[in-house]
Amino acid sequence: MGYLDHSVGAAGGGQPYLFNTQTRLLQAALSLLANNGQTGGLSGLTERFQNAGLGNVMRSWISQGPNMPISGEEIEMVLGDGHLQQLAEETGLPQNQAAHQLSEMLPGLVDKLTPNGKAPHGGLGDLGFLLGEFMAGQT
Repeated sequence: MGYLDHSVGAAGGGQPYLFNTQTRLLQAALSLLANNGQTGGLSGLTERFQNAGLGNVMRSWISQGPNMPISGEEIEMVLGDGHLQQLAEETGLPQNQAAHQLSEMLPGLVDKLTPNGKAPHGGLGDLGFLLGEFMAGQT
């Protein structure tokens, strides 16, 4: 059981929703944004979007105003096979379905975690902090 599993279990009393696909996808998405995440946190993910020619999409999620949509295929292009394969394994979804669902979740998640329309100078924080921020917004 990973750190995030333990944190979510503690917050929810260890209920079976821990194994829900959407919960697993949320965990994977938060791990992409965490400073200690595999993509280098929000700044690393932003760089990946920029390198894929989609920097304007990520900027729309961070800034105030409407979020530009992104397709599952574009998520695949940004993350690459290695990260997407890991995400698929963590969620139990096929890669293309994981990418599609992440394309629906990630814009709102980034927008929610950057409420002032700016990326925080020090990044978004570690996984535990992000989970706390997300859970606080759900109550």
